[in-house]
Amino acid sequence: MTTMTEASVREFKMPDVGEGLTEAEILKWYVQPGDTVTDGQVVCEVETAKAAVELPIPYNGVVRELHFPEGTTVDVGTSIIAVEVAGGAPAAEAPVQEAVEPQAEEPAAHGAGRQAVLVGYGVATSSTRRRPRKGAQPQAADASKAIQSELNGHGGAPAATAVPAGAPAPAGPARPLAKPPVRKLAKDLGVDLATVVPSGPDGIITREDVHAAATRTEAPERAEPQAQPAPSVPAQAAPPAVVSYDTARETRIPVKGVRKATAAAMVGSAFTAPHVTEFVTVDVTRTVKLVEELKQDKEFTGLRVNPLLLIAKALLVAIKRNPDINASWDEANQEIVVKHYVNLGIAAATPRGLIVPNIKDAHAKTLPQLAESLGELVSTAREGKTSPAAMQGGTVTITNVGVFGVDTGTPILNPGESAILAVGAIKPQPWVHKGKVKPRQVTTLALSFDHRLVDGELGSKVLADVAAILEQPKRLITWA
Repeated sequence: MTTMTEASVREFKMPDVGEGLTEAEILKWYVQPGDTVTDGQVVCEVETAKAAVELPIPYNGVVRELHFPEGTTVDVGTSIIAVEVAGGAPAAEAPVQEAVEPQAEEPAAHGAGRQAVLVGYGVATSSTRRRPRKGAQPQAADASKAIQSELNGHGGAPAATAVPAGAPAPAGPARPLAKPPVRKLAKDLGVDLATVVPSGPDGIITREDVHAAATRTEAPERAEPQAQPAPSVPAQAAPPAVVSYDTARETRIPVKGVRKATAAAMVGSAFTAPHVTEFVTVDVTRTVKLVEELKQDKEFTGLRVNPLLLIAKALLVAIKRNPDINASWDEANQEIVVKHYVNLGIAAATPRGLIVPNIKDAHAKTLPQLAESLGELVSTAREGKTSPAAMQGGTVTITNVGVFGVDTGTPILNPGESAILAVGAIKPQPWVHKGKVKPRQVTTLALSFDHRLVDGELGSKVLADVAAILEQPKRLITWA
């Protein structure tokens, strides 16, 4: 019989914290079993494909169990922490039990009207529905297999099984733990996950486990008696190839989180938008001098003032003069969408990979306001605290490869944007100035754009305008 302690345990699922993401990695636990937690208290930090996010617990209680260690990638919807709540809320209220098939004697309306709550998303009615059974109910001996088949077809995250107080225990074992790709592999090979012996951490079934199970099921088929006498040595199925490498001279790094999302986005962008890149080398001596003067201006006290600030302002002015470049391509409707606002993306290299947060409505900011926004963006990115919202809705991007001493490059468009400006290193070079060769501060700019909506003339005008402003910064006044 279920005890009150068991009935008061709540399972907190991994929520979707970034608009449709399917998984997140647990970076750090802030609580341990036995700790008391309160509604709204942050219990862990997770990394999605877009950012690192802190997760608050939605109820009061005592931590009973952490289901996954730090460094584990968990599917959205999977229970990650068990909390014994004060007040003895019944276990049937825990969201993790939604995948459990009701028993034959359990009322059909059990749990009706309950709504799952994801952190930060309020209450929403679940759209998930179980498939109706066809034909007669399976016998008790087949119940486990029927439930397993239904869960495998769902493709979702693993869920713990709970038994309502007073109800008989369900027939068969709980759902095997396996990630969606492993479930698909098992389905393709015709392997029942309920028969697989797990070797992964916390009882998770791995790809190797599925291959081993497939080998075991193939062996009897190959050993069937033939018309002629069977050989003395039974035929053995070839084991799956094992990936090996020289651990002394090679290191393998799992592709996940921000780096995995960036790789997928860049491949999609490179092979979707036809890229064109143009270059211009420009004397920015006057811009460098203006930066030094602004550092002494009281309006910029405590603000981050560097060449990137004036380059960003120059691009904003160039967009104002050539607004058609601030657009996106709508493939579904076959339309070019011109944006009347500029969310200026700044590519930032972080320990977790490249991210591109953007400054919302950058076109409407004064130079001091733009300096303040740039400073906040950079410091937040370095701390790994950039939110998913800060990386959405960008229209154009700047990538400053010059900080690495690089002269120029051919940047790939941020998905959904029409242009990206690469800024090379600013360094003294011999330059013809007023008819004489003199050492001047010189840099090379590269503008990549989507040739479906930006032709060569438009792209050239924007790049030429940016270069002209950096050569003569007073154009920030005359052109603005």
